[in-house]
Amino acid sequence: MKKIEAIIRRTRFDDVKQALLDADIEWFSYYDVRGVGKTRQGRIYRGVVYDTSSIERILLSIVVREKNVEKTIQAILKAAQTGEIGDGRIFVIPVEDAIRIRTGERGDIALYNAEQEK
Repeated sequence: MKKIEAIIRRTRFDDVKQALLDADIEWFSYYDVRGVGKTRQGRIYRGVVYDTSSIERILLSIVVREKNVEKTIQAILKAAQTGEIGDGRIFVIPVEDAIRIRTGERGDIALYNAEQEK
């Protein structure tokens, strides 16, 4: 199992969400986050431009089976990429175990319904 964390532009979130659903990745968490990067966003207030050092982004957190890692990454890349600085990053992290609280199932079967696998 792997945990995929992707930091993407807020404006690309709906496209990424749809791309993940199209790739049969139906369960993930997301968070509004701020970060510091190469791009600087200026804000205008009463005609004065203020440079802000923090950039608003969305952090996606997805745990998938080994067989779904590459299709998850490709779905995010395809939907989030604009070709400009600030498109974001994808991190792939090993996951040691997963436990479904309701049934006590362990391992990658805890990520999905066993009935769907049959």
